[in-house]
Amino acid sequence: MRLSIVIPTLNEAEHIGALLTDLAPRCAAGHEVILVDGGSTDATRSLAAAGVDRVLESPRGRATQMNAGAQVASGEILWFLHADSRVPSGAAEALLTACQAGARWGRFDVLLSGRHPLLRLVARAMNLRSRLTGIATGDQGIFVTRDAFAQVGGFPDLPLMEDIALSKRLRRLARPACLRPPLLTSSRRWETHGVVRTILLMWRLRLAYALGADPARLARRYDG
Repeated sequence: MRLSIVIPTLNEAEHIGALLTDLAPRCAAGHEVILVDGGSTDATRSLAAAGVDRVLESPRGRATQMNAGAQVASGEILWFLHADSRVPSGAAEALLTACQAGARWGRFDVLLSGRHPLLRLVARAMNLRSRLTGIATGDQGIFVTRDAFAQVGGFPDLPLMEDIALSKRLRRLARPACLRPPLLTSSRRWETHGVVRTILLMWRLRLAYALGADPARLARRYDG
């Protein structure tokens, strides 16, 4: 099975080098890395050029960017990673093993990079909630077979909650494979805006989305 790794970016020069270093063994093993940039004004594209197979330009928006990457991907499995993630050794092998055993989609546990003690609780809650509900977030590195991705129509064209919406579609096909080792993701939003404040904001946004609120309005609240 060939793996196509799709990374949406927007001004991620601070993080992209570390992620591509993590993924270098995957490129060496014949898998594919596609960066889809949504209009960066920093050095993201130039820094990434040597470490990826393709650099695409796309209108801004994670759903739009990830769908664009999936459209040109050649692998049987699509793996969507945020640029501020770090991928531990063995993660890709665990993913491939799960898919070879019949998993149609899944995600990884996650850790947050900061040292605030509440961030450990946030990560544990995210992982437990995902296992119980079968819903994954983008921070958890969603992966899906090409056939399943096509069957559900890809990411819905939403400015926010596209990962939740995709999970709900995929959950109708199968429960997700919940894998370890955990991905490490940046805690910059929590640390910049306050851990408790960010937790409460995310709860409010998820509840509002579940009750039918307009994702565009929620995206404006999320961006502050």
